[in-house]
Amino acid sequence: MYSVPSEKTDVELSVGVSSNSIIYRYSYEWLFDLMAEENIRYLQLGTFFEMYFLPDEYFLRLKEKANERGIVISSIFSTFRELGGFLSEDPDLHKVTEENYRRLIDVAALLGSASAGSSMGALMRDRLDYREQAISSYTASMKELLHYAHQRGLQWLTAEPMSCYAEPPCTSKEVAMIGEELSGYHHAHEFTTANFGYCGDISHGWADENEQIVEDNLTYFVGSLPYLYEFHFKNTDRIYNQTFGFEPENLERGIIDIRKIRELLIKNRRRLLHKKIIGYLEHPGPKLGRDYTDVKLARMLRESLRHIKHEYL
Repeated sequence: MYSVPSEKTDVELSVGVSSNSIIYRYSYEWLFDLMAEENIRYLQLGTFFEMYFLPDEYFLRLKEKANERGIVISSIFSTFRELGGFLSEDPDLHKVTEENYRRLIDVAALLGSASAGSSMGALMRDRLDYREQAISSYTASMKELLHYAHQRGLQWLTAEPMSCYAEPPCTSKEVAMIGEELSGYHHAHEFTTANFGYCGDISHGWADENEQIVEDNLTYFVGSLPYLYEFHFKNTDRIYNQTFGFEPENLERGIIDIRKIRELLIKNRRRLLHKKIIGYLEHPGPKLGRDYTDVKLARMLRESLRHIKHEYL
């Protein structure tokens, strides 16, 4: 079971997997087989550095391999904060980011994905005085990309609320401000733009430099719901420092209660713009590139997915 309509509601809750944990570790065929065995249908493809330069044929082959196993590549999302140049004062970084973001949209179209997205990026800690202008630069660029995404057949572009002041948005207030501007732009140009929404993360909250919680992860997540398109399942500690999965050895040290996430979505269902919500397990996996760690990934993914499905569906 990978998708269920929630009882007595019009909200459909589904579980998927982000491919981030296998990048430079296992093949996509390996992940597709694991997903099929665990009855998980939806994949969020994480970016990798070669993606922006590969020919179209590579992605058409990838889509075919997924479809052969009953897997839908439903979303594509940045992995490495590599599309953060819209926040930069440097015009060269801005230009390259725009070119690469357009290629990201092209790849999503080739894969038949409904959405493409990225975190907004990071401001340099010594240039935080530029933050307001940086956010304005981002929204102006996204408005142009919403038109391009529509032309390429995508339904949504997404951004991820983050966990620190240097990576906007980092509060419910900022989530609403940016969400209102970009979703409002879509509604004003409904027939020529894709929609804008958030790829949320249930492990993201904001702790300041003194490790004091400014906004907890649940309040932050609820604040994103009017603009939520999809989200990430991750476990974390009390100050959002480390992220990990939902294996038995990690459940006790983690703060994320999957059943509570389900309850929040159902309770706030009237606030949801999008009624079919896919939550993707974004597992960081064990340390990359060790013979004694890489072999642990399959168990981690399986145990985390089984826990999520038991508590969420």
